[in-house]
Amino acid sequence: MGIAESAAESETVSTDAAGSETGGAENAGPETAGPENAGSEAAARRDDSVRAAVEQGLIGPDAPIIGLLDSTGIRAAAAALRAAFAQVTTAPVRHTFAVKATPLVPVLRLLHTEGIGAEVASPGELALAQAAGVPPTRTVLDSPAKTPAELRQALALGIAVNADNPQELARIDTLVSSAPTRSPIGLRVNPQIGGGSIDALSTATSTSKFGVALRDAGAREWVVRAYADRPWLTRLHTHTGSQGIPLDLLAEGVRAAYELAEEINARVGRQQIDTVDIGGGLPVNFASDATSPTHADYARILKQRVPGLFDGRYGLVTEFGRSLLAKHGTVLARVEYTKQSGGRPIAITHAGVQIATRTVYQPESWPLRILAYDAKGHPKPGPTVPQDVAGPACFAGDLLAENRPLARLEPGDLVAVPDTGAYYFAHHYAYNSLARPGIYGFAYAPGAGTRFATVRTPQTLDELVAESGGAHGGALA
Repeated sequence: MGIAESAAESETVSTDAAGSETGGAENAGPETAGPENAGSEAAARRDDSVRAAVEQGLIGPDAPIIGLLDSTGIRAAAAALRAAFAQVTTAPVRHTFAVKATPLVPVLRLLHTEGIGAEVASPGELALAQAAGVPPTRTVLDSPAKTPAELRQALALGIAVNADNPQELARIDTLVSSAPTRSPIGLRVNPQIGGGSIDALSTATSTSKFGVALRDAGAREWVVRAYADRPWLTRLHTHTGSQGIPLDLLAEGVRAAYELAEEINARVGRQQIDTVDIGGGLPVNFASDATSPTHADYARILKQRVPGLFDGRYGLVTEFGRSLLAKHGTVLARVEYTKQSGGRPIAITHAGVQIATRTVYQPESWPLRILAYDAKGHPKPGPTVPQDVAGPACFAGDLLAENRPLARLEPGDLVAVPDTGAYYFAHHYAYNSLARPGIYGFAYAPGAGTRFATVRTPQTLDELVAESGGAHGGALA
């Protein structure tokens, strides 16, 4: 059963400590949860899901790490995104989800049912979107390294394509001349307006590998001429970056694209560019359960800074990823052992570099909260003690948190790592050949409690051996 299917069709239920069915604050769905209490309601749903996961045997000694996805929260996020842009423009807006953030077919299908398409950047991501039922008309292909075969497939299907550079545009010229296409086609530009606090995620720097660098000598004139020579080139695409990028810089990147679109349309004497793809990139608050900034905050700033983009002349495309899913995922792991080193308590858990690669290697850029639960899945009370929360990998730096004040963890307790619904389920790192954990969606059904749906089955050891060349054991002998 997938996360997009009705929770009422699942087979599992959660119960409270007394054995009665419970729902708690998760009764409130997206239609009743306002901005002021959405974070607390999501936290209550998370607490119930942790307890239910223990009671229903999803996590335990034989399954010491799992991922949880809050389908109610995902639906609410999709609705909030649609409402945010509906408030600032009457022109059509095509919202797509950056598949790289959470490349799970049930997630993509759920978002599709909520009016969110797919932004793909590889044949694999396109295959996932197709498996989820996302139609070509709601799919956008972006990538700096598209092969001829990828371009040919996308143009044959009618998928929107954003060319990254002049050489790729020349390839598209050849393909379009030999086989007409229904695909909307655009060009990605780099406004070169600077970066944010995380260099690797800043895509509008002076030397970024993405798009046509607008401030390089002769580049802007080349872009204008490229459109003038190609009446079928009708979109313009830009993306300033993601985590670590302030809203002002995001808005500045969109304004640069709008001003370029206006210049091109004036030069060719008609509104050839009819759609601006503003990418995604809204940063996420990892410090609390609050959603800040919101998509509504961003839409309002864009309306203020780039009013002409919202006067009805331009359609819009968005490609949000992390900001749609991060808050609605939790990694849940069992504490296997506890000990001390240098007088500091250390909890050895099953969540580490294999699930939180960025946090382990760059903790200053990717800090995560840690929540302590007892062995029955209840929030753990008691005075806090500074302690390290370590993962299972065999190197000293495999730490999710260092010297973090938490209720004193003991073997059999659980640690929950919230805000991990984006990228943390995507970036499995096979250090020590640690298997990929199972991922389960959850939702509350009135009168039935919290029910789970399998999103991804746990990787078996046979599957791990197979993908590690098991069928070719004698190849080098």
